Amino acid sequence: MTTVDMAQQPKRFYQIMAWIFVAIAFGGFIPTYWLKLLDGSFAGKPILHIHGMLLFGWVLFYAMQVQFVAQRSIAQHRNWGIAGVSLMTALSISVVLAAINTIKQGALTGFETQAAAFSIVTFSGIALIVGFVALAIMNIHRTDWHSRLMTLSFVPLLQAPMARPFAVLMTPPGAVGPPPVFVTLPPAIVIDLILVAMLVYDRRTTGRFHPVTLYGALAIIAVQVLCVPVSTSPAWLATARWIASLAG
Repeated sequence: MTTVDMAQQPKRFYQIMAWIFVAIAFGGFIPTYWLKLLDGSFAGKPILHIHGMLLFGWVLFYAMQVQFVAQRSIAQHRNWGIAGVSLMTALSISVVLAAINTIKQGALTGFETQAAAFSIVTFSGIALIVGFVALAIMNIHRTDWHSRLMTLSFVPLLQAPMARPFAVLMTPPGAVGPPPVFVTLPPAIVIDLILVAMLVYDRRTTGRFHPVTLYGALAIIAVQVLCVPVSTSPAWLATARWIASLAG
């Protein structure tokens, strides 16, 4: 492999991953959001529309930033960084508000405990995302760390759109209320293929697993698995209700 080919590999890998993220984010919500918008059957609160637009905007923003790097427009990439911080902040707030809305809706329909239990998926996910993005910003001059941390941040983010087709196919007819947390594991396994791709990429390009990829992957998988037993614990249910109470 030539030196030019080796230099192009990271650009191509992250470009491909970015557009895969766009496809998952938009495609995953087709059955539960886009189609319902088209036929007028979507009955969610306005915060869900705001959250959705911020989510799609963030994924597209990431794809744009990756493209800047691939084109060696590093100044453009950095100039847009502040906008990215603002967008991620708004997205994080919308995630929390959407989760609170779900808990409150659960309380109104008799499913408060189930909604509070399931909210651990959302709250733990946004904690991971913010953590990875914050570390990426702190390591902006270590490009190998920065790029991997930003890519890792999309694994918990994209678990939600990946779960939507599973929910449509696997939810029993007539089922009501939030599902148990263990149903998030099959879509999590699928979305974790991103981690496999990152580990394979590391091995092929550097001959080893990059520590950011390895420990980031372990953290993500640990959270996905631990959410199941922790979600029904009295401590978590009390925490979720307290968070919901902050909204009045």
